[in-house]
Amino acid sequence: MRREIERCATKDGFDSPFPAWRRHSRAMPRPRPESAPAPAFPPARTVVLLAASLLALPPGLAAADPSLLPGVGAGDPRRRADVSAPPWTALGRVQTELGGRCTGVLIGPRHVLTAAHCLVAPRARALVRPGSIHFLRGYRMGEWSGQARVLAYRTGAGFDAARSGPAGADWAVLTLDRPLGRPEEALPLLPTPPAPGAALLLGGYQQDRPEVLMADSGCRVLAAAPLLLHDCAGTRGSSGAPLLVADGAGWAVAGVAVGVARDRRFGIAVPAAALPGALMADTPAREAAGPQAPGPQAPGPQAPGPEAAGAGGSDAGAPARQPAISAPRFRSAPP
Repeated sequence: MRREIERCATKDGFDSPFPAWRRHSRAMPRPRPESAPAPAFPPARTVVLLAASLLALPPGLAAADPSLLPGVGAGDPRRRADVSAPPWTALGRVQTELGGRCTGVLIGPRHVLTAAHCLVAPRARALVRPGSIHFLRGYRMGEWSGQARVLAYRTGAGFDAARSGPAGADWAVLTLDRPLGRPEEALPLLPTPPAPGAALLLGGYQQDRPEVLMADSGCRVLAAAPLLLHDCAGTRGSSGAPLLVADGAGWAVAGVAVGVARDRRFGIAVPAAALPGALMADTPAREAAGPQAPGPQAPGPQAPGPEAAGAGGSDAGAPARQPAISAPRFRSAPP
């Protein structure tokens, strides 16, 4: 059986401000003040990939074209998103002190949703310690609007670090050592899977443009259960990125990206509705209201931004502390 889906975390070798700083003698990037606007599935190890895990697709699919970016394929609809405008203000880079980089989203002032395989040490094939993980909110070009270290995290029940799966358990909620922003700045979770054909946004810090947030604002849901399948363009580094929907009351997280096709625009995500409610502390439930207006570079559900795309630590394996997280506050389901 061909293996055609791969995880999309990036590893050391592209750009990381954490102890890759020390190994590569790089200076720590500077924090950007909050007020400053930003300038414009079952595993396998038989192919080259960055998170050492795959999902199987039917065997009739063609072999990957090495000239195509995984998860993007021919053509590239991604555009640079403005991290100072919603909904992108809730996103940031998740980084380990081994140089691994993924994307995460604030679902509460002190809680970040990401992919569990982003927290796996590639050599030890074990989860890294919480203190070796950092979240950089609003990261752009070596600056960010907020930074916090992870105190604890929880992964999906049954997640096996040795094989970075199963895909349905490939999610993690990080508890930060301090709040980053106000509750209303976090994004709520969609309580029910979106319908096939529903419009999506996907933005992440990706291998080919790791210093800026690249987003596809014109993609859709292909299927929603048991995993969310979509045609959003996103390559390595977009693991942990939220699949966003506009539901009439603003923006909500429909799922968390965990894998991409090797040579085409196709990805999988864990539906937000499948996450246990007891893990979703501080997740805001906004009352019905009009959606927030995007800033000048922030794409709405159909409108991309103006700029075309260019394209764990040494103690990994120590048990991750499991945070005590209060009852959930999902976005209210539509009538």
